[in-house]
Amino acid sequence: MYELVLKVPEEVIEIVSDALESLDALSVSVQDADAETPHEQALFGEPGMPAPKEGWMHSTVKALYTEQAQAQDAARLLSVQDFFADCTVEGIQEVPDLDWVSLTQSQFDPVEITPSFWIVPTWHEPPAAATKMLRLDPGLAFGTGTHPTTRMCLRWIARHEALLGQRVLDYGCGSGILAMAAKLFGAAEVDAVDIDPAAVSSAQRNAADNHMELRRVGLPDEAKGDYDVVLANILATPLKVLAPLLCQHLASGGSLVLAGILTRQADELIEAYAPFVHLHVADEQEGWVLMTATRRG
Repeated sequence: MYELVLKVPEEVIEIVSDALESLDALSVSVQDADAETPHEQALFGEPGMPAPKEGWMHSTVKALYTEQAQAQDAARLLSVQDFFADCTVEGIQEVPDLDWVSLTQSQFDPVEITPSFWIVPTWHEPPAAATKMLRLDPGLAFGTGTHPTTRMCLRWIARHEALLGQRVLDYGCGSGILAMAAKLFGAAEVDAVDIDPAAVSSAQRNAADNHMELRRVGLPDEAKGDYDVVLANILATPLKVLAPLLCQHLASGGSLVLAGILTRQADELIEAYAPFVHLHVADEQEGWVLMTATRRG
């Protein structure tokens, strides 16, 4: 493997990255060229959302190629383009061959939700303490148990015996992890819905792999009737928009569980849901909150 390293100003990051991809780069990464210096800049977006811009004022762009000749050809072709005028080729360097599958897998260990409930990748042996577990590998759909919002939802599920025999809706199910956890902890009927067909497919596959029988897994119109528990781990803005719909699905005496909310957004959610239920913060972790409510009869 060979890595082509470029220094690229902010205004042409996107076009250079696109050009490298069209020149058959295996991967393209962008880093702050001023990292670990007094000129380093933080660049990140709202959690779950893309960064506000493509790169830094001075960015290092690295493109990975199988052959050295490919990297040399890419550098030569880029250097004659008008948009490359203020860019520089820093060099081409050989990188060691790695077992990328093993390297990726090594980054994902079993996740403890409670001392007895764990999320375990398929390549790991379950911990001795795991009396309950879900098998789940990282994938395209959100929800592998590592994010604080997912962990708080899973903790709530694990600690509430009220799920026993109940009808549960996982709205915005992603990988289906919350729906599966609800079934694992005794829910009688579980529906899992998402606007993303890839998430629906992921949830169906994960449920089958865990030998979980979910009643419905599909697009949002598959959610029908009242539910004793409504779970929604999305983000604050869509949760505000969905307030009437989610509460419409909540049975009298039912529990609403919302996540994907930053601590500073809690008051906005309380206000948005005030016409329907009284939300309160039930858990907090790493700047995120879990909010719950009970629908009164």
